Order: sequence, then structure tokens, then C-alpha cells
Amino acid sequence: MLNKIINEDSIAQIGNLIKENDKFLMVGHLSPDGDAVGASLALFHLLTNMGKSARVIVPNVFPNFLKWLPDAGSILQYDSNKTAIDGLIAQADVIFCLDFNALKRMGALGDAVGDAPCHKIMIDHHLDPESFSDVTISMPKMSSTSELLYRVIYQLGLVKQVDKTVATCLYTGMMTDTGGFTYNSNRRDIYLIISDLIDIGIDKDDIYRRVNNNYSFSRLSLEGYVLYHKLKVYPQLNASLISLTRDELKNFDYVSGDSEGFVNIPLQIFGMRLSCFLREDKDMIKISLRSVGNFPCNELAAAFFNGGGHKNASGGEFSGTMEQAIAQYEKALTVFKKQLIY
Repeated sequence: MLNKIINEDSIAQIGNLIKENDKFLMVGHLSPDGDAVGASLALFHLLTNMGKSARVIVPNVFPNFLKWLPDAGSILQYDSNKTAIDGLIAQADVIFCLDFNALKRMGALGDAVGDAPCHKIMIDHHLDPESFSDVTISMPKMSSTSELLYRVIYQLGLVKQVDKTVATCLYTGMMTDTGGFTYNSNRRDIYLIISDLIDIGIDKDDIYRRVNNNYSFSRLSLEGYVLYHKLKVYPQLNASLISLTRDELKNFDYVSGDSEGFVNIPLQIFGMRLSCFLREDKDMIKISLRSVGNFPCNELAAAFFNGGGHKNASGGEFSGTMEQAIAQYEKALTVFKKQLIY
């Protein structure tokens, strides 16, 4: 049995908002990942099971390896459906903000959501949530927003509404946001939830295959290129770096999600404590950081890349050239040198 760790007043507020309203939107962050998409679709299906009107909206494209999820094809992208989505936002009774702690994390969609007159509920596991929602459920110690959402559902007494479809989406969010339960997942309650989801009917092995064995030949070729040409190791600092420019990505017919998991690869090297992946985007360099043990990659992300996240899994952004971003990372390594060396 799970402990009820979420404030009961907040749970009661959410319960009343669900009971008293009919039109719901689920929104996620820019470049939505498995947790954002999984949690959003899980809540979409739960509310639909309850006879509510629900839609999922994301700022931009999400990875192909998530498009097998039930009703993923119904997800609307703000960058290509602005007019229609603005209309849905204007008519919404409640907007669930899932897996982000600040409106800016949604780009232009954040402005539309922030201006919406309806009720807003935030469910998130990142540090320092902004105060833009009527109800805020923020627990950074959770493995994922999907885990936190299950806890909300549990305390609302709505587990009977969790069918195999809802459970599949929740498990996908939990699995992807922990690297297949290899980091930020060393708590007993996580596996109690997984046990519940298996009892409901998920096939966790099939979910793993659909997410992780769903790549194109071009993606595998890109991974080979990364390993042979782009992986740089700093052996004296137990750190590593992968960097990819837009031109390099184009050479391998890159689509969103093709570089998923690259940041984790160097951690397979014996003694490695920190891995960094720099990917050139349209207007900036996107930074992904992973660490093992007690190294706080979220502190490095906040100090050098205007980012943050969790101790062992963080991200950020850099405005400048790839060469400047690499120099910034190497500067960060010197600052955090003592913490990197065993």
C-alpha cells in the first residue's frame, strides 16, 4: 500500500475541479519527452474514462518512439495548430500543466496558457516551481511526473479508472525518465506502483521494446558516428562530452528523438562520473547532463547553462556557437574538479 504523501487539501481541490468541470487540457513542455507525453496521455485517458472532454497539447514535435502510445496521434502541436489550440484554451475549464515548473518551459504555448482564464493545476517533479497555477503538486524527489500523477490518482480514489491504456502511459513515463530505472529510482514505492500497473495489465517488456527497439537505420548509424568520432573523454576528471552540430545531424536524416539516450552511453565507461551531450538546435545549444553517485549535475547545469533538474539527470541551454559551448563545459569541469575526482 502506498503512503499518502500529497497534501490532502490539494487533493481535495483537484477532486472538486475534476468533478465540477467538463473540458480539460493537458499541456507539456518544449521538446516533450516520455514523461511529459506519458503523463499527459495517461490523464487524457483517465478523464475520458470518466466521461470528460479532454485533449493533449504540446509545444512542438515529440519523438517517434513515443508515437505508438494509445491516442498519441490525437496530440496537437502548438507550433502547427496555433489557431485551433488557442480556441481550445479559451474554452477550457481546467488545464493540467504536466512535467514543467515554469511557463517559459513551453515557449509560445506558455504565454497562451498563462493568459487563460481557466483553472490551472501543476503536477511536476522539478525544483523551484513558479506560482502560476491554482493547485501545485511539486515533489522533486519523485522519479517522474508520471509516478507523481499515479500518486494523485491513488489519493483521489480513482485507481479503478486506471485501465491498461492509462497504466501503459504511466509506466512509459516512469521508465523513460529513469533510464529504464537505472537512476533516480532507488525507492521502494516506485516498484509498488509498477506492481500495481502490472496487475492492471501492462506488458512492461513490450513497452521497453517499443520505446528502445524502435529506431531507424539512420539513427543507429548516427550512434556509430558518435562513438567513433564525437565522444571525448577527460580521463583525469572522470568526465565525457558528446557534441553534434545541425549539419552533422542532417547527414544522418535526423528526426526528433534520434539522439535520445546518447548522453547515457559514456557512463558505461569504468569510473565515469559525468556525461554531457551538446546538440545544436535552431537557436541555441541544448545541453543534457547525466551523472552517477553524488555528483550534482543539476548544480553544474544551473551555474553554467541556465538550467537545472535532478542531481543525476539535468539539462540546460547555451546561446552561442558549439565551440563556445564546449569551452563553457570545460570551464565547468575545472570548477567542479574536486567533486569529479574520487
